[in-house]
Amino acid sequence: MAQGAFIEVVEEVIGKTGNLADQTGLSSRVKDELERFRMRVSAIKRVVPVPDAEENQAVPLFGTWLRRLKDAVYVADNLLEEFSNEVSRRDQMTQNKEAKKVCISFPKLNQLAFDLKMGHNIKAIRKRLVAIANDKNRPFLLEASPRETQVEDWERRTRSFVRSEEVIGRENDKKAIIGILLDPNVEVLPIVGSGGLGKTTLAKLVFNDEEIRNHFEIRLWVCDCFNFDIKIIVQKILKSAKGEIKEALEMNTLIDDLHQEIDGRRYLLVLDDVWNEDYEKWNSLKGVLQRAARGSRILVTAQNEKVASITQTIKPYFLRELSPHYSWLLFERHAFEEGEEPDFIIKEIGMKIVKCIEVPLAIRTIGGLLYSKRSVKEWSSFMNNELLMISQGENILRILKLSYNHLSSHLK
Repeated sequence: MAQGAFIEVVEEVIGKTGNLADQTGLSSRVKDELERFRMRVSAIKRVVPVPDAEENQAVPLFGTWLRRLKDAVYVADNLLEEFSNEVSRRDQMTQNKEAKKVCISFPKLNQLAFDLKMGHNIKAIRKRLVAIANDKNRPFLLEASPRETQVEDWERRTRSFVRSEEVIGRENDKKAIIGILLDPNVEVLPIVGSGGLGKTTLAKLVFNDEEIRNHFEIRLWVCDCFNFDIKIIVQKILKSAKGEIKEALEMNTLIDDLHQEIDGRRYLLVLDDVWNEDYEKWNSLKGVLQRAARGSRILVTAQNEKVASITQTIKPYFLRELSPHYSWLLFERHAFEEGEEPDFIIKEIGMKIVKCIEVPLAIRTIGGLLYSKRSVKEWSSFMNNELLMISQGENILRILKLSYNHLSSHLK
């Protein structure tokens, strides 16, 4: 997420906290926690980097710090939304005559328990923010020198960017694919695998590798190739090359512009998430790209083996699940604080969970869901109830739906 959007979330959190602190009916203890939390978030806002600072994630340790900060603020936003909804519900119950009768008869103990729980959660997230703010890596923020950056340029740089140190267990796959792309007999290489395995991430690792950078004169990244409209594909290639798109141009003009960019140059073109099974469309695109230098390559990511069969010049590279070792390392990164040694029983439960979800996207998603849960009871409940709804090999959408169910209403 761009920094501008993140700043807006921070400001929303500050506003929600202030509004809640002004509500009547809350205990002084909860109000004190809200005020402490508001002051902490306000202090955090003053050290959040400028809008172009996403680029500074290349600075060692900076990206990890910023990711931890964002995760904590989003958790806080969801928590405050839940609290706000409960306070609003109480107000509506009080104002409605019929509902008021129910409200009066309803035990006050439930409201008190909810307030205490929220006060405890707010205190916990505040302590988490304090720990992040005091992290020894925070000074990297102050070393980053601000530069003016256009939004289009930022999108063009980051959509194909991935921090290699954030990727776990794909180094051998990366080396194998680079070796294939540098083979003189290869023109097109498809990477095939089910959704969530990390095909796009792997393609980004290859795309940004130093050896690939040095070998190819121009690197082009095109995503969202679902409809495979040739004109749209050419427009996206030009946007990747030049950072701009001119939708009003005729096809012949677009092709002329493309030829000016690739004529006599050795390129690597990544077509990410291709679903086209029409050979004629594929052949038409290859015809448009013929003006480039010998040794140009096309790297395709696809879930469907039939897609690969019409694009390939060699056997596809089939991406497999992570090994149990790397699956755990990935889960550990997303489920726990950096350097945290989890409770033995929680770790044992986590290892059982990981055995059920070898797909990287599922591992990251479920690890993120469990990040805010710290008790053995919560982890056991998740494993014995929600995890049972997920079976290995099912569509990744089931995992994402689980993540969706945990979002607050406004985020849904």
